[in-house]
Amino acid sequence: MFESLSQKIEKAIQTLKGQGRITEINVAGTIKEIRKALIDADVNYKVAKEVTDEIKVKAMGENVLTAISPGQLLTKITNDELTRLMGGESEDIRIEGNPAVILIAGLQGSGKTTFSGKLANYLKRQGRQVLLAACDVYRPAAIDQLKVLGGQIGVDVYADLETKDPLKIARGALDHARKSNHRIVIIDTAGRLAVDEEMMNEIASLKEELKPSETLFVVDAMTGQDAVNTAKAFNDRINFDGVVLSKMDGDTRGGAALSIRRVTEKPIKFTSSGEKMEALDRFYPDRMAGRILGMGDVVGLVEKAQESFDQEEAARLQKKIRKNQFDLNDFLNQLAQIKKMGNMKDLLGMIPGMGKAMKDINVDDNAFKPLEAIIRSMTLEERENPEIINSSRKERIARGSGTTIQQVNQLLKQFSDLRKMMKTMNKMGGGKRALSALNPFGR
Repeated sequence: MFESLSQKIEKAIQTLKGQGRITEINVAGTIKEIRKALIDADVNYKVAKEVTDEIKVKAMGENVLTAISPGQLLTKITNDELTRLMGGESEDIRIEGNPAVILIAGLQGSGKTTFSGKLANYLKRQGRQVLLAACDVYRPAAIDQLKVLGGQIGVDVYADLETKDPLKIARGALDHARKSNHRIVIIDTAGRLAVDEEMMNEIASLKEELKPSETLFVVDAMTGQDAVNTAKAFNDRINFDGVVLSKMDGDTRGGAALSIRRVTEKPIKFTSSGEKMEALDRFYPDRMAGRILGMGDVVGLVEKAQESFDQEEAARLQKKIRKNQFDLNDFLNQLAQIKKMGNMKDLLGMIPGMGKAMKDINVDDNAFKPLEAIIRSMTLEERENPEIINSSRKERIARGSGTTIQQVNQLLKQFSDLRKMMKTMNKMGGGKRALSALNPFGR
């Protein structure tokens, strides 16, 4: 997401490079290109004009310091305005009541049910007792899907197959939550293919009866301005508390993320991408603005790593690295931890400067599978002592993993180089740096 927008804004700002100062003439062309880039990204025209007018006003009012180029200054001003456009500050969800009720709304196909599971997982990892309530009685697979998701993350799901009344099911879920000591109930509601009166009446009745501490509207980011229009229609009717942008890993221009806050005057609280239950991120406007302008999101990357890596495992691994005992079992465990962090191209895009470098490169999330298959085809002794793997063992491992001897050789060489690097760093007192390259808990 935002790749095309990032490239166009960067190109627009580059026109100021080499300029000694910002003038009305040289900034006018840059602002025009930024506005065009925003509109091309499906940002509402009125919003795009307001933002770029504000950038121009602030740019003309600034004195360029000798240590800062006009391009750097305009980047800073654009970053500030994009951050303000998307809300300025990150806003968390409210958890109030016994139990607290979180009502999920949106059109069919927007990703409500998947988000409900992700939110339950997000809250469970904070140590909260969560119950999922299946109140989508129209889509045949909705209840089964929620049960599958609940099973994956170890969260209870309340469903009542004897009624088609969402309000009755929701009441039953609240009663069950009180009896079973669940502190939060997430209500997954029904969607429609388009906004209609029946749907609005149903979700409005649920909100009136349940009095949720938080009502979240899930919108498919891939639908562009349609997403903004749908969000406005829902907000006018049920006055939701926040927006969730789903399918952020899809082929989308990003206009919804930039327009929806200004149009609805409600904060974006989460972004969701992919099907993994861990692929849910709290929305930070300043970090998103930084990513749009190619400045990355190092803080977000570190937070993802901290969520995914186990501290006890990190401490155990640190000891093995210091003793030069790092083996292929440890390597396999690290691959599993990295995969938990999410989409690889998205992760690389959080590193400053990498977004531009990765624009024409397809990063396959399945790239680790051959490595995993090779290691899993080894015996325990081979994993602990790779140096014993001779030609015949390599042939067996290649056959067992469905790979080639060349791929086995490549993995063994890479692993050997990694161990040599760790050994050298240990001798130089840099074992901690070696560990930190593998996980965020190295000390």
